Amino acid sequence: MTITSAPPSPSRAKRRAGDRVFAGTATGAGILILLVLAGVAVFLIAESWPALTADPADLPDGRGLAGYVAPLLFGTLLAATIALLVATPLAVAIALYVSYYAPRRLATAMGYVIDLLAAIPSVVYGFWGIAALAPAMVPFYGWAAEHLSYIPFFAGPASTTGKTMLTTGLVLAVMILPIISAISREVFGQAPALHREAALALGATRWEMIRMAVLPYGKSGVIGGAMLGLGRALGETLAVAIVLSASGGITFNLISSSNPSTIAANIALQFPESSGLAVNTLIATGLALFVITLAVNMFARWIVTRRADFSGAN
Repeated sequence: MTITSAPPSPSRAKRRAGDRVFAGTATGAGILILLVLAGVAVFLIAESWPALTADPADLPDGRGLAGYVAPLLFGTLLAATIALLVATPLAVAIALYVSYYAPRRLATAMGYVIDLLAAIPSVVYGFWGIAALAPAMVPFYGWAAEHLSYIPFFAGPASTTGKTMLTTGLVLAVMILPIISAISREVFGQAPALHREAALALGATRWEMIRMAVLPYGKSGVIGGAMLGLGRALGETLAVAIVLSASGGITFNLISSSNPSTIAANIALQFPESSGLAVNTLIATGLALFVITLAVNMFARWIVTRRADFSGAN
């Protein structure tokens, strides 16, 4: 009995021309993104260097770069934090309703409408904030200043125009709501079907099934979506510039007319009239915003990739 050995298989399969072109294009696109990001970083550092090394007395307001950036950084983080605290619970509730409670036709329509919010220009949100939301919030600000003044956030005096940090945070919350809701909806929809069916088979109610099988699976996705929304709120410019009445300084008072500005809005408002070292100072604040936004998005990406470690059944 003779045994014939199979012909040796090639160590590396020959790839088609289309595969090689696609692989090269994808690799080139990835490298191009990194080069653009590095170029932006180099530009910001080079243009910020005169402000970083200048005498503090030569900078705007004569307070030094740290004294100039600190109120802007504080206002940026405060407005984005308000937006995140308001938008995240609403986005999660909307995503759960669309995924597990709403009828199919209503869920499809609601998904389209919520996603459409992300396509509305920021200037429209700004006009809505200053023309509709701000006047509507004035009575609440007056009531809060009268009855809740012992809380630093509502210390007053209340703004008579409604152009406050709280109004700005609410406008930003509406702007980032579709981002968080869309990601949460996708994550909740991918919860393992066997886990959901097992929970219902054991007698769990729909909410108990969501609490035991859906939320643990989608927690990292919700956090990642919230961080992406936070990155959007940190860099928003036009809507903040329209709605917020900025006067500088650091304050936790959310209902008065004395509010710190944000980095992006301050650059948009001051850059056209600036020259010389003032321009370098504004670019230095942009560098600070670049670093913060990059860190937030990197953290969000790390949170999202942790979902790959989940070992549930599909």
